[in-house]
Amino acid sequence: MNRLHARLAGFARAATGFVSQPEPRTIGSFARGRQLLAGNYMFAGILVQAEPGTPLFSLPDPDPTFAAEAQGFAWLDDLAAVGDTAARKLAQRWLAEWLEICARGHGPGWTPDLTGRRLIRWINHALFLMMGADKPLQDGFYRSLAQQTLFLGRRWQAASPGLPRFEALTGLIVAGLSLDGMSRFVQPALRSLAAECERTIDLDGGIPTRNPEELLDIFTLLNWASAALSEAGMMAGPAHLAALERMAPSLRALRHSDGGLARFHGGGRGPDGRLDTALAASGVRSLPLPGLHMGYARATYGRTSLIMDAASPPKGAASRNGHASTLAIEVTSGRRPLLVNCGSGRSFGAAWRMAGRATASHSTLEIVGYSSSRFGPLRFGADRTRDYLVEVPEDVRVQQATGEDGTEIIAAHDGYVRTHGLTHMRRLEFAQDGRSLGGEDTLAAVNDAHRATFDRALDRVALQGIRFALRFHLHPEVDAELDMGGTAVSMVLRSGEVWVFRHDGVADLSLEPSVYLERGRLRPRATKQVVLSAAAIDYASRVRWSLAKAQEVPLAIRDLERDDTPWLD
Repeated sequence: MNRLHARLAGFARAATGFVSQPEPRTIGSFARGRQLLAGNYMFAGILVQAEPGTPLFSLPDPDPTFAAEAQGFAWLDDLAAVGDTAARKLAQRWLAEWLEICARGHGPGWTPDLTGRRLIRWINHALFLMMGADKPLQDGFYRSLAQQTLFLGRRWQAASPGLPRFEALTGLIVAGLSLDGMSRFVQPALRSLAAECERTIDLDGGIPTRNPEELLDIFTLLNWASAALSEAGMMAGPAHLAALERMAPSLRALRHSDGGLARFHGGGRGPDGRLDTALAASGVRSLPLPGLHMGYARATYGRTSLIMDAASPPKGAASRNGHASTLAIEVTSGRRPLLVNCGSGRSFGAAWRMAGRATASHSTLEIVGYSSSRFGPLRFGADRTRDYLVEVPEDVRVQQATGEDGTEIIAAHDGYVRTHGLTHMRRLEFAQDGRSLGGEDTLAAVNDAHRATFDRALDRVALQGIRFALRFHLHPEVDAELDMGGTAVSMVLRSGEVWVFRHDGVADLSLEPSVYLERGRLRPRATKQVVLSAAAIDYASRVRWSLAKAQEVPLAIRDLERDDTPWLD
């Protein structure tokens, strides 16, 4: 149906021009733009190396995700960030190629979400694209703008709920406001966008996927739509503005002290500065209220921030990129991440994607060989892939209290009750000066039924104990080594700060290899993890640990060293 409507839309009368001069709102990467000019085409984590200037859309597609990302034209942001004549000529060549190959409804880019994404970029960078362009390219450009707008007007409902539908509707609104003769699409799209805001953004400003970066993406799209309306002398509707008001405090709560987002449920930290830019553009000044935000607990003191996943994972269709990360934590000191989760491995292939979703890839407790949520097909529905979370912790409890000494968070989940009869309880004490974090993790069989399940699990391992591990994954820029005769771990940040990890001696301490899965790189980055290993033999097993700053850094020299790692490393 998408292809059919794309072909039918090809008979539309071409747009004659723009109502007003479009202003670019999207920000690209100068480094990525230079790599594209050098013939290094990297999309969806897949690198294709070609001669500089090689056509993009006639390349053999190494993977459907590569083709989809190329079809979205987000790479225009990167070429525009370079902004010189060579970058403009390459953008024009690739635009002409797309018009020749795909404009008649061919290719994988004719989906509502990709079309919305592509329209936004074409309109944002119209001046960059059209400067010095010949008349055939200009005519094809305006004809395709009208075609894609008409296609979106007919097919936006086919976009999946959530981010894809917001992309489609925002693209339709921006095009309707910007192009001559397309204003008829604006009001229906605004009504649909308002309905989608009410349906998708809950009362606390969260979304069903619980993906912080996806929340930022939706927030950014709503900002763009609001700005386009304002420039046209119109105002966003009450539901639209109310959604922005709800989302901004949640995004502030999910922001680490380095300005990046917490990395949970398939989301990354986001491009540098994007979160702060979006919050400033929204004009919403509301601060987070006490309590959970989209299911995350947050505490911040001094230069240190702590964020914990303190709710049940997403369920059903929303769990397709969800992680088994219940009670996992991340800690950032100033501009330097310290404790992290491995992150989403989607850009490194299916195996890394599944590995990144496992509990062992998060800074929390795991029963060795098991995740706190299980993966499999949905019970109902045509999709039988093992992409979904089908057995998740149902009873997740959290209590957060702030006093004169700092913040205490007590949380528990039942993700291991079904398999082992054990409830994981985690207590964190975060000092008010931001210099120390104390933790206590407990596995306990809390009632007779759970004890019976635990006894059966113990019998299966011949009474050797249920092996479990507390994992604390470190950011790749943290230099860590065993210290104090193997009883502690010293961690040095690139800012010069020194943190020390200690424990109560109940578990075995080790420093093991780990990975940091970061979108935009060719391969996972090697890093380390602190591991406390033990075995549960009794109905309750408890491990205590602490993380404390041992050495401060003078303010005058703090955080001057920057990460100048090349983009393709």
